[in-house]
Amino acid sequence: MALIYALQAREILDGRGWPTIELILWLDNGFSVITTVPTTISQKSHDSFELRDGDQRMGGLGVSKAIDNINQIIAPQLVGKDVLKQRDIDQLLINLDGTPNKKKLGANAILAVSQAVLKAGALSVGLPLYQYIQKKYQLVSEISMPNCIITALDGGAHGGKNLDFREFFIIPASHMSIDKSIEMAVVLKQKIEDLLISKGAIHSVGITGGYSPNLYKNTDAFELMIEAIRQSPYNFAQDLFFGLNAAAYDIFEASKYRVRDSNESMNANDLINLYKKMRESYKLIYIEDPFVDSETNKWEELVREIGKTTTIAACNSVSSRASLISKGIKDQDFNAVVIKPKQLGTISETMESIKLVKDSKLDLVISHSSGETNETLIVDLAVAVGANYVKFGPINRGERVVKYNRLMEIYRETQTAA
Repeated sequence: MALIYALQAREILDGRGWPTIELILWLDNGFSVITTVPTTISQKSHDSFELRDGDQRMGGLGVSKAIDNINQIIAPQLVGKDVLKQRDIDQLLINLDGTPNKKKLGANAILAVSQAVLKAGALSVGLPLYQYIQKKYQLVSEISMPNCIITALDGGAHGGKNLDFREFFIIPASHMSIDKSIEMAVVLKQKIEDLLISKGAIHSVGITGGYSPNLYKNTDAFELMIEAIRQSPYNFAQDLFFGLNAAAYDIFEASKYRVRDSNESMNANDLINLYKKMRESYKLIYIEDPFVDSETNKWEELVREIGKTTTIAACNSVSSRASLISKGIKDQDFNAVVIKPKQLGTISETMESIKLVKDSKLDLVISHSSGETNETLIVDLAVAVGANYVKFGPINRGERVVKYNRLMEIYRETQTAA
């Protein structure tokens, strides 16, 4: 048995230079773990609350209040607790906060502690984190590797609104192994950059590191990627397909959708037709957050229309919450769910939602956040629970690349073991 000896939180910066939390947890045997939490561009109504200082320091973005909550309120309550009792500790954190969305202590503070406890549990029994999670929660009988949804282009809020939709993905075919998938993504990243330079186009990157060219239409983004694929050794619709994070709430205005592919604002039916056209023309096999939350009937219609060939994933519409996922499952609004631990605040709540998705036979996507750190916990989590897909962003910038590197490390370990 390994008991918590001490915790100490401090402020660091995430990949875009925003303050976030780093936490060190020491065990009574002298070992320690370090974890960090991601941040977000904007919180949705169902997300747990990311506590920031709101004063003059760091432009109001500081997290000293959340850090004080860890060091002064949470830490004294956890000293002497057994790190293997994840659920009990998470419930203690929830009770200490006492609010529905963790607004008192901050979901960022709570998640830092919950993550540290999980990592300390793995350390205490001498297992890699993914093996510890798999054995502890037993959601899969064997370790399996997820497929990668890899950002090629950033648009919307991620790319300075150069394009309407937030992320344009490449998705390796199922026959591609992890190492070959990542190799392909590296090659295509280089081809896209070369192509943009040759055209004299903007080849700067967005918030998560994907290229953010100014294009006339959203469909031009797919044409650009197809042109890059033609200059590569890979075959479109054989080796890889396309995906889209529509982030529809970013393009919704006055009960209409503003999309540059049309001269006029679109209603939901128009948007369905655009998605269907993209599906047919560009082998679009993944669409995330295609409509705003209030148009649930259109979510259902889209699933009914193209759901047999296309993954329709709910992310911010459900905010990883089991109650919202359950409702969407009942209404058949989606056939996949994106899970982010930061939207909930504890590992135990995250595992509850993951189990619900898997028990319902929906596709499971474990995802990064807009403001990432070098933490790789979500990689081990995705492997351990048998996620269908992972989203780590583009093959660019250290906080994203470290996750791809960790995924390849786990892949090699599992291949050696086999």
